[in-house]
Amino acid sequence: MNQIENEWLQSEKNQQNFSGWDFSYLENKYAQDETPWNYYELVKRYLQPEMQLLDMGTGGGELLETFHHPYKRTSVTEGWGNNYRLLLERLQPKGVDVRFVQDGELLPFKDKHFDFVSNSHAFFNFSEVKRVLKPGGYFITQQVGDLNGLPLSTKLIDDYTKPRFDLHLSKVVRSLTEQGFEILYENEAYPVQKFFDMDGLIYYCRTIPWEFPRFSVATHKEQLYFLREELKRNGYIYNLEHRFMIVAKLR
Repeated sequence: MNQIENEWLQSEKNQQNFSGWDFSYLENKYAQDETPWNYYELVKRYLQPEMQLLDMGTGGGELLETFHHPYKRTSVTEGWGNNYRLLLERLQPKGVDVRFVQDGELLPFKDKHFDFVSNSHAFFNFSEVKRVLKPGGYFITQQVGDLNGLPLSTKLIDDYTKPRFDLHLSKVVRSLTEQGFEILYENEAYPVQKFFDMDGLIYYCRTIPWEFPRFSVATHKEQLYFLREELKRNGYIYNLEHRFMIVAKLR
């Protein structure tokens, strides 16, 4: 095995230290266009200190803590075991209600319990969000759409296919409206993403395996060499993301 491949294997090994939802390792290794909206600012515009908050799929709680919402009025769900254990250590002692909930499971909260549900890139069930919200409550979500990452996934994974193509702004807005929500803000964007070295690329791809199924350095050397040539030719490896944002209020 040559030096290049050894370096790639080391990148793969470094990713094993990933925890929470902390991408600081990738600083200066990749760049991504900003969306026309700011998720944090939209949450802060509507979230008030007296509200009962549910943050769905909170990861390691990094984004949640920037809201500075009272811990005693905060509940979170998380479905990845490593993050859940981290939350039990980091947030539960402060008074946050931490629940383990995987995709597709019902929310373990009583009806009409929350004033505000936030969701950044996490699965949600329309009827469950409606059930746990009080009338007049807010649901704010930023989602990764079904066109996300297709340029890179198709270059890296042979015969790559998306299992579905129905997660788009228009469909989610329609479904929320049918559930009795008023849409206060909606937008969709396709930010360009660029990787500036192979180390960052491999680390990133191993962190989100649902977009790069069965990818590893050992099994995808040929594709990695192809991307290395693109990097040498252009100074970066190109990808395209898909995001959409919704602020909704339950009537």
